[in-house]
Amino acid sequence: MKFKPGDMLPTTVMETVAGEAINLPDAKRLVHLQFRRFVDCPICNTHIAESRRRAREIEAAGIKEVIVFHSSPKSIRSYQKDVPFQMVGDPKKALYKYLGVETSLGFMSLKALGAGLRGMAHGHFALRFAGGGPLGLPADFLIAPSGRINAVKYGTDAYDQWSVDELLTLAKGVGAQAL
Repeated sequence: MKFKPGDMLPTTVMETVAGEAINLPDAKRLVHLQFRRFVDCPICNTHIAESRRRAREIEAAGIKEVIVFHSSPKSIRSYQKDVPFQMVGDPKKALYKYLGVETSLGFMSLKALGAGLRGMAHGHFALRFAGGGPLGLPADFLIAPSGRINAVKYGTDAYDQWSVDELLTLAKGVGAQAL
């Protein structure tokens, strides 16, 4: 089932790769729940690098970042060492299925290819496809403390997700809806 803005997210508990519980919704903050592909995907890591560079802006906007990969927690811990966000491993893609995040043979586009090449140029080239393969699509959810999904984007290719600027604009736009 795909969610849309205005839907209520059922209470969900996830576990970070560090073994900590993440309760969704978060009673105090907006949550940007990102679904990425495999942990060392050069396309995903190009996007995560932007988020990492702008982590203070994201935090200042009252947004809690949660990134889900269809990789094992061990693989995520070995590859993503300096990411200041909570990360979740979902190698069986249970969360992906639960929230309607899809897999597609049409995961590649010119935009995704460009992002992949930029990612490889910055050293993101270890392609371990375990835990779901390369065909996954991204998705973004902006979840209010009430559990209301304020915005959602299901990607149509591997680099079809919100930019940090889009995320910050969406967070500003929710205003009173966030509470």
